[in-house]
Amino acid sequence: MKQIKTSGGGAVHLGAAGLLTVVALVLATMDARAQDAPARRAGLTQERIDELSHKHDGYYGALAPQNLNKKRPQPGFNLTGTWFVDLRRSFSDFMYGPPYPEFFEAGQTAMKEAAEARKQGKPYRDSIGQCYPAGMPMIMTRVWPISMVQMPTVIYMMFGFTNSLRIIYLDGRPHADPDIAIPTYNGESIGHWEGNTLVVDTRYFETNQHWIDQGIPVSDQMQMVERIRLLDKGTTLEIETIMTDPKSWKGEWRSTHRWTRMDYSDIPEVECLPNLNEHLPSTQPAAPPAK
Repeated sequence: MKQIKTSGGGAVHLGAAGLLTVVALVLATMDARAQDAPARRAGLTQERIDELSHKHDGYYGALAPQNLNKKRPQPGFNLTGTWFVDLRRSFSDFMYGPPYPEFFEAGQTAMKEAAEARKQGKPYRDSIGQCYPAGMPMIMTRVWPISMVQMPTVIYMMFGFTNSLRIIYLDGRPHADPDIAIPTYNGESIGHWEGNTLVVDTRYFETNQHWIDQGIPVSDQMQMVERIRLLDKGTTLEIETIMTDPKSWKGEWRSTHRWTRMDYSDIPEVECLPNLNEHLPSTQPAAPPAK
């Protein structure tokens, strides 16, 4: 006879047949639970890990100790801090024109439609209001602070507006091969120093709902060169922007903006919520892509 304690503290006595029955029930229950459990997925291979982590082919990441500790010439300045676009002269200084270049058909149409929308008091191509990224260059002049962190190999720009992120690489890497480059709204930015000026070349822009000023479209051929300086003993940031886009306008589109250092400010966490923004009277559904 086998004695088995019950949950209530008592005991029952089982014969050999009864004990075998209990054991069979326990094993059946365990087997059923094992069948109900999801199958264990195979682990990731090193090749898949490299792919998912965007491992570079032959060069270190910007934050790798081997890259950070490499000896380099002293940078012209350090942008680390929080900045706010200077709109003291005019609020419209957040725009990149006028003056404007000679637009081709899509840009000309945008200018006319935007002017008509203003007359009617209506928004025009307000994709940002529908939570599309502002993208370069417009993300730089949103009326929100920008926190910048500069390291020897990279500058991270974290925008208060929708917490967008821009990265400028300073470690000497080349631009990605255009055949494999992935377009993004802020583009791929590669910087180098020319004395006390930081020159940044940005390429590979996502064009979906990506506008400049009042709905001017950009193409996949847009390229930006920025010449960045610190003025007024480091309290003023000046950026001269030179944009080219042979599909959208003729020649160069030049504009200069300034930002003021804000030592008593930080950027907040901000989320853009489409289900809330769609009820704002100043927004409208995203426009169809420019042709």
